[in-house]
Amino acid sequence: GGGGGGAAETKCGGYEPRRPLDTALHQALSEGLPLFLAEAEAYGGVPGFVTRAMVKYLACGDFSRGFVLVRCDSCALELKIAFSCKERSVCPSCAARRAAITAAHLVDNVLPRVAIRQWTLAFPRCLRVALAKDEKLLGEVLGTFVRAVFAFQRRRARHLGMDRPRPGAVAFIQNFTDQLLLHPHFHVLVPDGVFEGEDVAFAALGPPEDEEVERLLRRVARRTLKLVRAHF
Repeated sequence: GGGGGGAAETKCGGYEPRRPLDTALHQALSEGLPLFLAEAEAYGGVPGFVTRAMVKYLACGDFSRGFVLVRCDSCALELKIAFSCKERSVCPSCAARRAAITAAHLVDNVLPRVAIRQWTLAFPRCLRVALAKDEKLLGEVLGTFVRAVFAFQRRRARHLGMDRPRPGAVAFIQNFTDQLLLHPHFHVLVPDGVFEGEDVAFAALGPPEDEEVERLLRRVARRTLKLVRAHF
């Protein structure tokens, strides 16, 4: 399949190809990646997903690596669109496109029309490399975090007399900062309430107190350290 991320709309109404090979990021990676990977081996190497993302980015938008030819039946205009890498971390174009499409899908088709709270969990530097190197471990820690938030919401709902409260969430893992520094952390979108009953009615819970957030964080920290120690 082709890569829709390989072209950008212009003000004149037509399209012109992106020029990723002319960017400072592409030039820096194409010139420095082999040396960077070689030197990183002395410190345990680079996580596989990081290497794959950088290598795939170097081919993104490069017409010599392949493209699709699109032709308009009405005006006979032909347009070449280079394949995209579809990565969500290193490549600015594909990451922005994926973010826009995902956000539109969540707003239009997934998230209910209720108050949504973003829960974010980051980690101290001593844990970041360990989590980044082990995708399974990172997923287990995310599950621990989401379950802790759900348990917190269920407890609050039962205190209000609800028998079978059902929470929900949409979670994302982000591995880098905007400066491409390794920094795995979670963004979890959680309705500020729970769903109950056969008609799945929404019951608002209100914002959590600072003390409640601190207790939840301590619980997640203990369970995270337990998971990490079990893996190493």
